[in-house]
Amino acid sequence: MQGRERLEAYLREHGVRYEVTPHAEAYTAQEVAAAEHVSGRQFAKVVIAEVDGTTVMLVLPAALRVDLLRVRAALGARSARLAREEEFAPRFPDCEPGAMPPFGHLYGVPVYMDRSLAGQARLVFNACSHRETITMAGADYERLARPTIADFAAQPAPAAGG
Repeated sequence: MQGRERLEAYLREHGVRYEVTPHAEAYTAQEVAAAEHVSGRQFAKVVIAEVDGTTVMLVLPAALRVDLLRVRAALGARSARLAREEEFAPRFPDCEPGAMPPFGHLYGVPVYMDRSLAGQARLVFNACSHRETITMAGADYERLARPTIADFAAQPAPAAGG
């Protein structure tokens, strides 16, 4: 079973309403948000990190970036770094690399959601591919994924020369 089908079965099993939307192939969270005509603050991007030697899933708005100092502080960790694709891709065998949905518990990975996404009316996220998203109620996502809410996102650095 492919990732999207597995995720949809999980959502149906829990009585969650959701919508799958195809879009033109897009790789960055901001590109996907634009293709879906949603705010970069409603699109939940997934970033995989290594925190004190443990793989974790960080979920934050597409418009923001992970601040590793804030990750360490929020998780009470000594070390935190972004994981390399070759380190985490094997954990998500039914997803295209970089298109994991924010349901780390389905893959044995703890999930941390930035506080700025908590309480959103709806969330949009990759559906295991770079060509489809799932939209669902934020409350349903929080109920099923049970992410730990933390403050680790920051505004992107200003562009050089701008």
